[in-house]
This record gives sequence, structure tokens and C-alpha cells, in this order.
Amino acid sequence: MSARQPLEFPAWPQYGDEERAGLHRALEQGQWWRMGGSEVESFEREFAEYHGAGYALAVTNGTHALELALEVLGVGPGTEVIVPAFTFISSSQAAQRLGAVAVPVDVDLDTYCIDVAAAAAAVTSKTRAIMPVHMAGQFADMDALGKLSADSGVPLLQDAAHAHGAQWQGKKVGDLGSLASFSFQNGKLMTAGEGGAVLFPDAESHEQAFLRHSCGRPRGDRTYRHRTSGSNFRMNEFSASVLRAQLGRLGGQIDTREQRWPELAKLLAAIPGVVPQGTDDRADRNPHYMAMFRLPGVAEDRRNELVDELIARGLPAFAGFRAIYRCDGFWEKGAPEEAADAIARRCPRSELLSAESIWLHHRTLLGTAEQMHTIAEIVADVVAHA
Repeated sequence: MSARQPLEFPAWPQYGDEERAGLHRALEQGQWWRMGGSEVESFEREFAEYHGAGYALAVTNGTHALELALEVLGVGPGTEVIVPAFTFISSSQAAQRLGAVAVPVDVDLDTYCIDVAAAAAAVTSKTRAIMPVHMAGQFADMDALGKLSADSGVPLLQDAAHAHGAQWQGKKVGDLGSLASFSFQNGKLMTAGEGGAVLFPDAESHEQAFLRHSCGRPRGDRTYRHRTSGSNFRMNEFSASVLRAQLGRLGGQIDTREQRWPELAKLLAAIPGVVPQGTDDRADRNPHYMAMFRLPGVAEDRRNELVDELIARGLPAFAGFRAIYRCDGFWEKGAPEEAADAIARRCPRSELLSAESIWLHHRTLLGTAEQMHTIAEIVADVVAHA
């Protein structure tokens, strides 16, 4: 296949008779609210089991999943949450909207995940949570983070929005002893357009989250006894029915992406000026939410132009995330006292990734082995003319 021929990657989202049957099942049960239907509770059981967790709670979206989990951990005004500087901004805004201060720390330049030493240096008496983000499906160093959590007494909240089905040394996300949040937004590895979930290792935290996600109202309440503060983060029955079908597809899709990424990464690494995201061998199952690489030395504006050129050549390409402290929204509420340039000086690797990184939609990794060569040819051609 020539690099000049049009590319036809698998469409996303993927769906079929399983999703149709689920929607019909949800419709015909006559109860479309989670308190009367069965789809949300069934999805929660299935999702928790798939990820090795004791409990799961389905919610409206991935940002709400983070916010709810942080609230369960005691995050609020006067507290701090440590987050990687290179991430989607929901990681910080979930804490900031609770009145907490988000403290950005640097990431590893190979895996793009939180730098554990930088996180350790940022812990204070006000720190209530450390939030590793499993970037593009690559686990953060959970061994070192687990030790940091045990030594400091600060709990972890895994932002697993990219990590459905991931494993760390044979353990699934929910089997690592900490809370974990997921997103089911339209581009995610499984989706109902929107949606989210939180995994819990124990019944107590799960029950607290249930109350807070349902306006503080317990199950079966008929007298409006709101036991806690909260909001309405409840998932509807239709979304849950689609997600049950999507969960059934996930394993096979991960298998395909696990085959394709090593092929593509090897091809990308052979292109002068291209460095693919690295892997940690302890992460023995990576769902590859993104095919990520960087162009060392390229300026941000030029990187953005290259993304446009890749799109014009048929690749679903995107610019990497901006470092969160480089976004105006970060400074609106719950920002640290440091100025952006001061944070940048202690986050040099996040600065580089913010300017140099590019990612391809995970549906590219559902393509054929031949298409991996075509992707690399296009990237090589565009970079060579940069």
C-alpha cells in the first residue's frame, strides 16, 4: 500500500447487535432510572469483576468519577492533590472544583507518567491524594507509588481514563488496593458517548460514594433523608446497557492493539527525529488508548502544523496535551501560589511533551499490519519535510 493511497481504519465507536439488544432490553424493562432498572447495577458488577475490584460505581462522566473519588478521600478546601503536569485538565479540575489546590509535578520522559520522586517532593501536610495518570494505557510506576503512599500516608487515586483492561505485573487496575476512576467518553476504549466509573476496594468507601453520587440519598429512601452532601452523578439505564456490550468487546480489541503497537513503535523509532512513547515491562497488558510519539526539538506551533499535515494525509492525529499550568482554566480556581513559569522550571519534561508530542487515535491500532507500515511512511514523509 502506498503512503499516498487513502487509509480506511476501523470506525469508532464500534457497535453491533449486542448494543442494539442492550438498548432494547433497557427500553422494555420500563424503568430507565438506575433506582428502578437493572442495567446499571449489572454493569457495575461486571466492570468490577473484569478489573479485579470489590466494587464499582457507574457515574455520568469521567470528570465526575474523579471528583467523586477525591471527595470520598477527603479532598476539599484547604487540601492539596498532586497531579502530573502532563495530562488532560480534568485530572486537576476535579480537585480544583472541590476547592482543593492542584499541585502539578513532572512526568517521566519515556512513559509520560508521573515522576514518583517529583511527587514525593511535593507531599505536604495538606496533601490528601496523589493522582497517577496511566497515560495512553501505560501504567505509572505502581510499585514506587505504592511505597510512597504507604510511607507518607497519602492515598492514591488512579486516573485510569486511558487504562481499561490494563494490568500491572498480572494485577488489574482494581486489584492494586486504591481507588481508580474511568471515563467512557466517545473516544475512550469503551464508550456510551459519555459516562464514567469508580472502582473501590472496600464496601465503606463505595457506600459513601453511592450516597454522594445520588444527592446524599440512600437506596430505597422515601422520606428524603439526605445523609451527606452530594450531587446527581447517576448513570442512566441506556448508557449502562451499551457499556455492558462494549465491555464484552474490550478484551479482543486490546489483544489486537497489543499486537500492533510493537510493530508501529519499531517503525516509528526508525524514523529520524521520532521517539515513540516507551513502555515499562512491569505493565504486562497495555490497552494502548493512544499511539503516542514525540518530535524532540520541534516548536509547539510547528508541531501543530505537522498534526494538520498528518490529518490531511488520512491519519487521525492530535496534538499532545498542553501542560495543565499552561491553560487559562487551571488558574481560575484552586491554583497553587507559584507562577506558571516557576512550575515550568520544575517540570521541564512536561514542557517538552507539551510542545513535542503527537498522538494517533487508538482505532489506528485496530488496523492491519500493513497499515502500520503505511502510518510510519506517512509520519516519515511529513517529518522529513518539516
